[in-house]
Amino acid sequence: MLPPLSGAGTRPNGSVATYLAMTDDKKPASLQAFDAKLRQARDAADKSGGRTEPESDGRSGLGFAMRIGVELVAALIVGVAIGYFLDQWLGTKPWLMLLGFVLGSVAGFLGVYRAATGLGQTVGYRHGEQKSNEVNEKNGSDDQDR
Repeated sequence: MLPPLSGAGTRPNGSVATYLAMTDDKKPASLQAFDAKLRQARDAADKSGGRTEPESDGRSGLGFAMRIGVELVAALIVGVAIGYFLDQWLGTKPWLMLLGFVLGSVAGFLGVYRAATGLGQTVGYRHGEQKSNEVNEKNGSDDQDR
């Protein structure tokens, strides 16, 4: 005979036991207190050890890898396709297709470089200009004065 899933039941040795169904979300008071103490201890250990929550820059590893792959392949396909159709139209086989392959490769690697370094993430943002502005603000000078 199987014990009941929730409520009271008897064990094979005759003692009474309380069984909780797996769907019961209620925790006994002792477990809730233990959980609170455990969270408190972990938070204190993280703060004393200098650990903080990892800062997310909005990019996951898999998503970033997929973006790089798609950018590289798409640039190659576009470059080769434009070169192929220009070759068909102008009768210059295979020179423009090869030129399209080279230009597509360059465009793909430039896109990968920009994605990896974070360039082009927001409009008007450049690494060099920001650093020079920060230095000028510290020194009290302005670029417009020059």
